[in-house]
Amino acid sequence: MTRAFIFPGQGSQAVGMGKALAESSPAARAVFAEVNEALGQNLSKLMFEGPADELTLTANAQPALMAASLAVLRTLEAERGLDLSRDAAFVAGHSLGEYSALAAAGTFSIAEAARLLRIRGQAMQKAVAPGVGAMAALLGPDLETARAIAQEAAEGMICGVANDNGAGQVVLSGHKEAVERAMALAQSRGVRRAVLLNVSAPFHCALMAPAAETMKAALAEVTLNPPVVPVYANVTAGPLTDPAAIREALVAQVTGTVRWSESVAAMAEAGVDRFHELGAGKVLTGLVKRIAPGASASPVGTPDDVAAYA
Repeated sequence: MTRAFIFPGQGSQAVGMGKALAESSPAARAVFAEVNEALGQNLSKLMFEGPADELTLTANAQPALMAASLAVLRTLEAERGLDLSRDAAFVAGHSLGEYSALAAAGTFSIAEAARLLRIRGQAMQKAVAPGVGAMAALLGPDLETARAIAQEAAEGMICGVANDNGAGQVVLSGHKEAVERAMALAQSRGVRRAVLLNVSAPFHCALMAPAAETMKAALAEVTLNPPVVPVYANVTAGPLTDPAAIREALVAQVTGTVRWSESVAAMAEAGVDRFHELGAGKVLTGLVKRIAPGASASPVGTPDDVAAYA
């Protein structure tokens, strides 16, 4: 059995995430304490108790999701004997989940990941004024069709593919007017459904360029270690181990497409037949099952999930 460990992105957050694990696992509690100290904020209290609107803020959701994921990882290490360097072929994360994957693989510490994600969340929020940008999910088209729709809808504005999630789910991002034009075009192109997403900013498009510059500066101040297992990068859909290449990929992913479908397919092609989604929710588990139906996928986020891990 060849395993990959995958880490969820924004949208998977929910009030109560990590709470049961913190109550049962000293290793999980240590992760939450480390994140709280790194941020100078009782983020775990917000995770466990809410309110939901505050947890959903990008600057909170990003480090919170990383904390939930790494709490699961540390609990698996403490209670189930997991050794990532021995037991995993690859790690990967969706958008901010790439930071979780890199922290899991030892490229930087949990505290550094928390600080970087706080900077990233604030920078992404500030990059575009409220109401200027939007994101929409297109359900049904292949990637090339979605790209063509976005290109036609742009009309001199920004509109492009933010996420290729696989199984006919492609997310567009850019100026609100252009994204709305794309949604209208999609209906006439036989796209099954076009849904405007409830997000605070147009992530993973050229409008995020100011945030990319912020992350370039922030990442330049951090020492990156080679990961103990290769990390599949969102923007390359391929495995990286070189710290310089990882730093470049993290900057590029702020404005670049999250190539999730290609990443999962490539891992499966490389022999991965079991995917474990560590942290909040099970969004990636569902996507993996559709992208790589020959592989098994399971979420690990609760004490019961940890007990069932095999």
